[in-house]
Amino acid sequence: MITTAPIILFVYNRLSHTQQVIAALRENLLSAESELYIYADAAKNADAVQSVHELRSFLTTITGFKSVHICLRETNLGVDDNTILGVTEVISIHGKAIVLEDDLVTAPWFLKYMNEALDFYENNDEVASVHGYVYPIPQGLKEVFFIKGADCWGWATWKRAWDLFEHDGAKLLEKINAQGLQKEFDFDNTYPYVKALEQQAIGNTTHWDIRWYASAFLAKKLTLYPGQSLVKNIGHDASGTHCGHSNNYDVTLSLSPLSVETEVIADQDAYHAFADFMRSLPLNSPTRPKGIASRLFKKLKTSVSRRS
Repeated sequence: MITTAPIILFVYNRLSHTQQVIAALRENLLSAESELYIYADAAKNADAVQSVHELRSFLTTITGFKSVHICLRETNLGVDDNTILGVTEVISIHGKAIVLEDDLVTAPWFLKYMNEALDFYENNDEVASVHGYVYPIPQGLKEVFFIKGADCWGWATWKRAWDLFEHDGAKLLEKINAQGLQKEFDFDNTYPYVKALEQQAIGNTTHWDIRWYASAFLAKKLTLYPGQSLVKNIGHDASGTHCGHSNNYDVTLSLSPLSVETEVIADQDAYHAFADFMRSLPLNSPTRPKGIASRLFKKLKTSVSRRS
């Protein structure tokens, strides 16, 4: 019997996106058995007050879940602090959680996949998390596979893994450089994740996701991915705080359930397929690959190019 993990949803002021996310979640097979925690950030400025109010009004109408817990932030925390605090709070209560943002639309099999994987790998310390999104990779991938590190577009984890999260980006950067892991961390030098971590470490960004990736990567932990995506990001329409317009990450959602069981080892074919995908992206792509650091400081778009 599947043990359902709580779902955490982080929202701000994008009503239409949030409505689509909720509608898709309600179509999931286990939605009625799942607790939903919603963390709604406060308006950053006067311009956002009305849209934040409209979204919060919608939150009170949500049904279709075992229970709905709504946390309305009184001050604007920003997506990074809101995420870190929310995940920590829910995981401290439940020991595990499934995490979504307000632009991640899920396939009907998403919760089944997440909960089955959380149950199956719960006691395997090599596994840090489960991920729902995967790139539109033309050569195809295994039904499920592992890659070292962690990710952030529809994911799940346990307290034992989230406890590895290192808040201090400078410490993470120092370890990556000291161990000569820059090339591997950058997916065979196809995208500057090290540079993203540098920007966080010196205070130019506050991104939680690059620190989550680095924390799991340095601990040599693995994340389970689906061969076909169970998550679609609808936020690349320039509506978000940190994402520009792009269709590079558009996917067709899986139409069938997936088996979560596979050998617990980093899949080198998948790693190189990810690297090939990143290498194929236009240099001026407004969003980051792998979900990780998709909100990288804007000046990096012009100051940093792919390494070869």
